[in-house]
Amino acid sequence: MNVSVLLLGVLFSSIGLGYFIYGKKQQHTMALVCGIVLMVYPYFIENITLLIVVGIVVMSIPKFIKL
Repeated sequence: MNVSVLLLGVLFSSIGLGYFIYGKKQQHTMALVCGIVLMVYPYFIENITLLIVVGIVVMSIPKFIKL
């Protein structure tokens, strides 16, 4: 692991925490699930490009899918 992967992991995990808190307070299931995914997935991906792409895709899911 290098510093870039760690910092991107912290960035996406903190965004995921925001999604999680929003989803829990507003009863928005998709935001809650995406928040959990954003907090967990950086532990399993070490490629910087893949980390960024997956993070952006997961962050955009609640905008397009309403549950």
